[in-house]
Amino acid sequence: MGKTELLIVIILFNIFFVMFIVAVAIYIRNYRQRKKEYLNEIEIKNEIHQKELLATQLEIQQATMQQIGRELHDNIGQKLTLVSLYTQQMLYENKVPEASERIEQVSQIINQSLQDLRSLSKTLTDDNINQKEIKTLIQEEVDITNSFKKCTVSFNYNFDQLDLGFVHKNVLLRITQEFIQNSIKHSDCKNIFITLNTSEDILWELSIHDDGIGFDTSQTASNGIGLTNMKNRAKIIGADFHFESQKNTGTYLHIILKKQS
Repeated sequence: MGKTELLIVIILFNIFFVMFIVAVAIYIRNYRQRKKEYLNEIEIKNEIHQKELLATQLEIQQATMQQIGRELHDNIGQKLTLVSLYTQQMLYENKVPEASERIEQVSQIINQSLQDLRSLSKTLTDDNINQKEIKTLIQEEVDITNSFKKCTVSFNYNFDQLDLGFVHKNVLLRITQEFIQNSIKHSDCKNIFITLNTSEDILWELSIHDDGIGFDTSQTASNGIGLTNMKNRAKIIGADFHFESQKNTGTYLHIILKKQS
């Protein structure tokens, strides 16, 4: 083999070698891309599944509470009513003053228990969230808090009616309640400001902040059950969650749910 033929063979070998290396590099890149896309798809499916699971848990919780409320009213409530009637009859038939006084005390306890039971049953069975608009639900919570006179809560919104389902209203109400309760317990605030708005691109936007002492969110002790509950509730419906707090500057919560295109 001459020098020319040898040179051609070497050149061809190098060309094929380079093409092989390039082909391997392209294959590895495509493999990594497909793997990344596959993992992203799995992650999206897991997130969707988690949201559906949490939403289902809320629905099951509501159904369970209603069932408990009906059971309290129909079963235990009826039995207490029957006992109350028996004590009234005993009180009417008894002629001993000392015994009558004891029976009267028992009757009062039973009647008070029956009243408390009916109130609890009504709270559990009353579909309050489904029946009322979100602005009404939040305003009721604001009015209750203001009646305690521990701090002043203000609520503003930019809509006349916001058509939301049970899950969305439940999430907004529970997050608002959680924030208010935490602020009153821990922040020593004077004011809490709540804003719920909607726009062309945003289904709803909830902002809450207080003027309390705040806390360092980097500390594990501060990242407690309350904050975790709010995060999880926002995650149920895929809302963007932002929470920040600093010492002596108050605490701020901002949650946005954009309209799906």
